[in-house]
Amino acid sequence: MNPAKECIDTRRRQLCGTAGIALAASGLGLLGAPGGAQTPVAQPVTAAAGGYPPLERINAGLLEVAYADLGPAKGPPVILLHGWPYDIYSFVEVAPILAAGGHRVIIPYLRGYGATRFLAAETFRNGQPAALAEDAIALMDALHIERAVLAGFDWGARTADIVAALWPGRVTGLVSVSGYLIGSQAAGKMPLPPEAELQWWYQFYFATERGRLGYEKNRHDFAKLIWKLASPKWQFDDATFDRSAAAFENPDHVAIVVHNYRWRLGLADGERRYDAVEQRLATAPAITVPTITMEGDANGAPHPPPSAYAAKFTGKYEHRTISGGIGHNLPQEAPREFATAVIDVARMAI
Repeated sequence: MNPAKECIDTRRRQLCGTAGIALAASGLGLLGAPGGAQTPVAQPVTAAAGGYPPLERINAGLLEVAYADLGPAKGPPVILLHGWPYDIYSFVEVAPILAAGGHRVIIPYLRGYGATRFLAAETFRNGQPAALAEDAIALMDALHIERAVLAGFDWGARTADIVAALWPGRVTGLVSVSGYLIGSQAAGKMPLPPEAELQWWYQFYFATERGRLGYEKNRHDFAKLIWKLASPKWQFDDATFDRSAAAFENPDHVAIVVHNYRWRLGLADGERRYDAVEQRLATAPAITVPTITMEGDANGAPHPPPSAYAAKFTGKYEHRTISGGIGHNLPQEAPREFATAVIDVARMAI
C-alpha cells in the first residue's frame, strides 16, 4: 500500500504525507491480525511529538464541535471518542495508522473539552451519558455519516456503547475499552464493596461544593493525579500531559464533569428531553453490532472484569487484554493494538 495514494482530499494531504513518511521510514512495520492478515502500521511517534492538522468545526445539535479529520474523505468512517480527563490526543498515534489504512478518522472534542462550544449560552451544561450519546449522533448527521465504526475509552466507550445499543443501524462496529459501560441512576445508587467505593473517591468529592471548587481551582493537578492512578505504569512526560490538559480550560469543562458524576449518583437531575433514552438504557440493552472489547493489564481505574459483561454483546464478539503494563488510557498507551482492533472490527462487519 502507498499511503500517499490514499490522500485524495487536499485538506488532509499534509497529514497523510506525514503518515506515509512515517511508514516508509519505519520500513513499513507489519502488525499481525487474526486470520493471518497483515496490517501496515506507522511506528509510534515520541510522546511529545505528533499532532493533528488544523481542527475542523461544525454545528451539530447543541454544539459547535471541534474535531480532527484525517484520511481519505470517502474512506470508511471511524469516530474515536475520548474520556475524562483526557482529550483527542489519546488517539494521536492511532489516527495516522487508521488514515494510512484508508479510513476517514473523525476525533471530536466532547462537550466541555477543547474548542467544542455550546451554541447557546442558555443551554444547560448537561453531562449525563444520554446527552453525550446524542451529541455523537448529531455529529454523524452533520457530517452526513450514515454508519461508522465507533471506538473509545472511559466516557468515550460509554458513549459508543450507548449509540451501538440504541442506534445499531448507525454503527458498523464497536471497540470499547472496559467493555459494557451502560448504566443508570438507579444502578448508580447501589452500594459497592468498600474497595470498589474507595476507587470512586473523586465521584464523591465532586458531589460536594468543596469538590466543585477544588476541581475548578486545581483541575491541572487533579487530572494529572487521575492519569497516574489510572495508568500506574505509564511513564508519560509533562509535555504529553500538558498537551491534553489544555483541553480542560474549556469554559464549560468543570460544569460538565461535575454534573456527569453527580447525575450518576442521583444527586443532580438530567433533562426531560433524554428521559426516553434513559428509560431504555436502564434496561441494560444488549449490543448486537460486531464488537471488540479491550482491557489493559494494569488499568488502575474502576472497571468490570470481562466475564461480567461478555454476555451483553450478542453479535460477533471478541475480548482482548493487552499486556505490558497498559493502563486506563489504552489508545495512547498501546496505539498499535488499539488501531488493530478498529481495523479488525471493521473486517468483522463485512
